[in-house]
Amino acid sequence: MSSTAQQIRQWQGPAILSLAFRLFFLLGAVWAMLSMVIWIAMLTGTLQLASSFDPVSWHAHEFLFGYLPIVLAGFLFTAVPNWTGRLPVVGWPLLWLAGLWLAGRAAVAYSALLPLVIVITADLSFLAVTLLVVGREIVAGKNWRNLPVLVMLLVLFFANGWFHLENWQGNYAAGGYGLRLGLAAAVMMIALIGGRIVPSFTRNWLAKRGSPGLPVPFNRFDRASLSVMVLALFAWIAAPDAVWTGLALMIAGALQLWRLARWRGDRTGAEPLVWVLHAGYLFVPLGAISLGASITFPASLAAANAQHVWMAGAIPVMTLAVMTRATLGHTGRELHAGAMTTMIYAAIIAACVLRVGNTLWPWADGLGHVLAAMAWLLAFAGFIVVYGPMLSGQRRQGPG
Repeated sequence: MSSTAQQIRQWQGPAILSLAFRLFFLLGAVWAMLSMVIWIAMLTGTLQLASSFDPVSWHAHEFLFGYLPIVLAGFLFTAVPNWTGRLPVVGWPLLWLAGLWLAGRAAVAYSALLPLVIVITADLSFLAVTLLVVGREIVAGKNWRNLPVLVMLLVLFFANGWFHLENWQGNYAAGGYGLRLGLAAAVMMIALIGGRIVPSFTRNWLAKRGSPGLPVPFNRFDRASLSVMVLALFAWIAAPDAVWTGLALMIAGALQLWRLARWRGDRTGAEPLVWVLHAGYLFVPLGAISLGASITFPASLAAANAQHVWMAGAIPVMTLAVMTRATLGHTGRELHAGAMTTMIYAAIIAACVLRVGNTLWPWADGLGHVLAAMAWLLAFAGFIVVYGPMLSGQRRQGPG
């Protein structure tokens, strides 16, 4: 059997199809930009989609169940072969999968004109195939350690279906069980995968510099903090307005904050490629604490704003952090963030701060939404301009 590297070298087609992260990361970034432009046009009344979703629900759906799955697939289809020792998906099947994902985007955009079964089938097909591929590789490779990642993918799949059914029933899907279930799955994936890569990459970077303070290895505290987070998220899904849910979320957030502090992020200021991982993960505990506070003390913060600490912070910051690092490493570049990459990180973090702070700062009065959207577009446009040529070009013969 050929190795992963041999199979990639044997591919004679376009470089962008040589590994999943290339095509899928680029598609995800383009959709993050395009969907924001569409969202702004919908808000200003200059565009109306033939979608059965109300504008807010469409916006939430296309980020959580549009952008996130394609980026997750790009990461998992590239990482799982390293986890299991099996071969990656290469070549034309990636283009076929991209077609499935695009069909989902079109079906949601024109869902008012299509039968529900066609919309759901088109939109869930990409996630279904991703589940089958990742599940097959984990089981065949007996890589049981990564079964929780597969479980979270399955939860995301069912959450998407639930979101559609709530919308079909005439409910406000952006405030329903489907969104909370999907967002909880996304947060737990960051907690699981981020909890592995953040301390690992930090340890490697610090060790190369002879730093005496290295991240604490995964131990019982990590397991306990993850268990508390699962329980708190389950409480939020089931009873989002209960005071005990708010308290559980704040406790879970505090434990995740302590978990993050053990990874020595304070020593990584010299390398944006490393500190951005800590910044991305920081939004996980901040989101839990903010959401818990919005439930326990309703006058302090709107729940929708608190949710955006995760949706505009944790998910986009962590995905961009992983996308930039994986692209550099897998295309033979030096693992170092230059000025443009640092700008991408600063812009996406600013987008979250502006979006969440919009209702907190009296001077904002809606301006925060505009500035947040501009910062979002700048971040993803920057990724496309800087990393698009790397993703579509040949791999360098260098480090990585």
